[in-house]
Amino acid sequence: MASVFPHIVYNPCPMKYRLLAKSSVLAVLLSLTLLCMGFAASRIGADSLDGRADDRADEIQSPPSEMRALVERYDADRTLLQRSDRTPLSPAALDRMQKFYSGWQSELEKADFEAMHQDGKIDFILLKNSLRHELRRIDLRRKEMAETAPLLPFATTIVSLAEALRHMENMDAAKAAATLDGLNKQTDEAKKALSTVKTSKYVANRAANETDQLRAALKDWFTFYNGYDPQFTWWTGVTYKAVDTNLESYAAQVREQIVGIKPGDKTTIVGNPIGREALISSLQYEMIPYTPEELLVLADREYAWCEGEMKRASREMGDGDDWHKALEQVKSDYVPPGKQPELIRDLALEAIAYVEKHELVTVPELAKESWWMEMMTPERQLLNPFFTGGDRISVSYPTDGMTFEQKMMSMRGNNIHFARATVFHELIPGHELQGFMARRYREWRRPFDTSFYVEGWALHWEMLLWDMNFARSPQDRIGMLFWRMHRAARILFSLNFHLGNWTPQQCVDFLVDKVGHERENATAEVRRSFAGDYSPLYQAGYMLGGLQIGSLHKALVDSGKMTERQFHDAVLKENAIPIEMIRADFMNEKLSRDYVAHWKFYGDLSAKQ
Repeated sequence: MASVFPHIVYNPCPMKYRLLAKSSVLAVLLSLTLLCMGFAASRIGADSLDGRADDRADEIQSPPSEMRALVERYDADRTLLQRSDRTPLSPAALDRMQKFYSGWQSELEKADFEAMHQDGKIDFILLKNSLRHELRRIDLRRKEMAETAPLLPFATTIVSLAEALRHMENMDAAKAAATLDGLNKQTDEAKKALSTVKTSKYVANRAANETDQLRAALKDWFTFYNGYDPQFTWWTGVTYKAVDTNLESYAAQVREQIVGIKPGDKTTIVGNPIGREALISSLQYEMIPYTPEELLVLADREYAWCEGEMKRASREMGDGDDWHKALEQVKSDYVPPGKQPELIRDLALEAIAYVEKHELVTVPELAKESWWMEMMTPERQLLNPFFTGGDRISVSYPTDGMTFEQKMMSMRGNNIHFARATVFHELIPGHELQGFMARRYREWRRPFDTSFYVEGWALHWEMLLWDMNFARSPQDRIGMLFWRMHRAARILFSLNFHLGNWTPQQCVDFLVDKVGHERENATAEVRRSFAGDYSPLYQAGYMLGGLQIGSLHKALVDSGKMTERQFHDAVLKENAIPIEMIRADFMNEKLSRDYVAHWKFYGDLSAKQ
């Protein structure tokens, strides 16, 4: 085992201290000595912080990472800079961050890479990879700002006001009023010039969103002085309100005139396709050595496999190869109103019992008792039609204020078999267990967090439990296959959108026609994917990360080099880093300071087969 996963076994010995009689001091010192020499391998029991047995005795840990302190300082400094200067569209802020990341690159070059243990080398590579990615993101942001600049002639003025406040420059109230008056005139001129601007609806939509951000920054500036500086309020109050109204109407005009979104329209999806070059940059950061086109081939193959299994389950249900008909039967099997929380609770407990019975992963007692449930708001269901998880599972189910059609779509989309296929994805052994362990092991790796690990871990369990025949019926199999097909579809629609091949509406239609989504649920899924809250590769990370962990599982568990529990426990203790680096640790791969991702976890994808 050591040749595969060469880590040192050690046991921390936390103790509670209490006042003792002088005659007991020698005995206590002797006991402490024995404990720290190794007799603490047994569970701590009543001395653990929560007063119960410690489930994590005999932990597997690497030698301390030589990079830990450096990574923690980098994270603290970066967080401080990002929090202290949030001015939108600020070239100065970009310059500051570029200087910060470049400075850290220079600092990193001083490190003695060859003298490090494996954990330290991995952290070095992760930090170097992150710095390179952040600098590429700054270049991309500058390009995006140049694209929207013709639509935002007032941006420089607002940014200057926000930065003057940031640096606490003296306020000249009369001068500020004159600046606002000029800003109002700039906005009027921008409105008149809109008909002559030649740009795409994607750039225009980004400009409208950036106008909203600038408006918010201007409000922060005004609110800081208003009422606290009587002269400021006297000079600027009326003019500021005029500017604020003008900016609001300008953003609406851009959306309606160029983007095609009328006031009050909450259904149209636009998004921001980033293009092939930016996708490749993101793939390099995630350590995925495939091109976007190769990943589309992968997704096609996975989708085809899912469709074949769908037809097989459909035949068992008596519907022949018409798996859409079988899927409709599955969707109709939902619990009545008010019963969804009970269903989710029972499915969560079933999953915990299953992984423990089969010794698949260690589930600490505290993790089992610390998750809770909440009902998702109707507003949030517009963006996320399905439940989400972690230590808090948010249950998506219709409320009394929804229309009949909305209620039916929600119940059908959150039916018994769909839920049974993903409750364990969200809770245990999925995100809840994952988050629990991430807060306890190698927490300094937080800056390198990636959806390929976070979502890939949960999807790996969907794939593994499928192989273990977790499904009890063809209906359960269709529930599992629906989600697996959905993950393949996420790669297809997200990459095609960012490559400029598909529109958002084509993405919605694809989910409806090829996966079997309810239309409102498909629309919510696409809206959530392109709202800007997720990285461009987030949706692709589910299946790709799951396939990576599955490939590593096959190499180590199927070969007999590790047990299921050893493998899954070890993956959890690496924290949320690119899976190629987890593989490098497990395989004790020889690493170089100029490491380049090379693991072809899916084989040849150069052409369709």
